[in-house]
Amino acid sequence: MWIFIFVIFVFFNLIAFFSPKKLNKIEIYATSIFAFVYGLLTDMILNLHYHLYGYFQEGFDWLALLGILLYFPSISFLFLNFYPSTKKLGNKVLYILLWTAFSVVFEWVSLQTAFFYYVSWKLWYSALLYPFIFLTLIIHWKFIQKISHK
Repeated sequence: MWIFIFVIFVFFNLIAFFSPKKLNKIEIYATSIFAFVYGLLTDMILNLHYHLYGYFQEGFDWLALLGILLYFPSISFLFLNFYPSTKKLGNKVLYILLWTAFSVVFEWVSLQTAFFYYVSWKLWYSALLYPFIFLTLIIHWKFIQKISHK
């Protein structure tokens, strides 16, 4: 059943590949690398060190690494590519909340397919953390814009 998640990952990557690009190439590259490292580091600490959740089975798993590689860069790109940076604060907050809701639902689906499992983690922890994750992506993106335009 977890194959369904990989099909969705491929779908996210196809959307990212074929969507009109608002980000330039360096922003896409930097965001993708940052998202992959950020996700991997978070998972290493919360999964492998604290054993709060995991992918497939306890410990390192190559399929989990593939999933992280397919998921974090594509979702981060899609989030930033369509981020309403020129809109009012209310639009930005709503956008982040909608992506948070999407992420919580997708995490729940991942749990149902046995791609992902909880040990002592709770879905509401993720719901609280996703806005901060998205804000971190925005801050990183703004930093890349600043240093690449010097």
